[in-house]
Amino acid sequence: MKLQTQIPLKKASSPIDYQSKVVLLGSCFSKNIGDKLSYYKFRTLCNPFGTLFHPQAMEALVRRAVNKEYYTENNVFCYNGQWHCFDVHSSLSANSKEALLQNLNTSLEIALAHITKASHLIITLGTAWVYRHKETDRMVANCHKVPQKEFNKEMISIEENTLILKRMVECVESVNKNIQFIFTVSPVRHLKDGFVENQQSKANLITSIHAILSEISARKDNTGSKAHYFPSYEIMMDELRDYRFYNADMVHPNTLAVDYIWEKFSFMWLSTTVLPVMEKVDKVQKGLLHRPFNLSSDQHKKFLVKQQQKIKELQEEYPFMKFKE
Repeated sequence: MKLQTQIPLKKASSPIDYQSKVVLLGSCFSKNIGDKLSYYKFRTLCNPFGTLFHPQAMEALVRRAVNKEYYTENNVFCYNGQWHCFDVHSSLSANSKEALLQNLNTSLEIALAHITKASHLIITLGTAWVYRHKETDRMVANCHKVPQKEFNKEMISIEENTLILKRMVECVESVNKNIQFIFTVSPVRHLKDGFVENQQSKANLITSIHAILSEISARKDNTGSKAHYFPSYEIMMDELRDYRFYNADMVHPNTLAVDYIWEKFSFMWLSTTVLPVMEKVDKVQKGLLHRPFNLSSDQHKKFLVKQQQKIKELQEEYPFMKFKE
């Protein structure tokens, strides 16, 4: 008896291994996957500009980074005692203008350095709904709790979203011709936009992504970058069709759902060669969380020696792996 629909997945032809360098941009679901990759000590950079929800916000920052368009005092503002920038998440906001500009421009440099060398770029789109700042007539990435009356809410059209994604792909390819693009749509439901409006938004994003996939796959030159789709949203909607897979807000996938989608992502995008290494890393990570009853016991001292030996063996083969003591 079959009690669940299964979305067919194929192993990727250019999977992620411990030689890969992965950049993740987008919604909080990017952080979910990024945290998993980071836990297993893959080389990653996740959301250097904080959480971003719509394609225009991501494209604007990628373009700035690649073109080295640094931020100046004309791009920032002070509100409620904090300095903010409409282009990025509030996690980059600061108590002073100088500190914010430092955060912004350092993030641009970090992003460019990683994108240039990345093997995979994972882009998670959350919504096609955007807020346009009336005074500047610009779409913002984050409103920073500025009163809603100062913005107009609108949906980016499928055609415009497709062009935005195309520009982002071309921008990345200008500094990295062999990168693998992995697009996905966040399973987080933006119900504040409305139930119907959320579905309309997700459909918009999915259609735009597949337009880009078709365009890239139609290139005559099969060398260079490739683009792929990972069905995060579809897995949540079809395979996990139950409210027990959501947090109490009924919007965000819970830990069980994130773990389930991670398993699907691992099957599709992680090389089978990394599985034994991941198992070793997992044992070390769990060991680091161990809290003994008696720090001075012989048993605990032996445990620490074994733990350090495991770390040493991993770092001899993978020097980039760092573990918290």
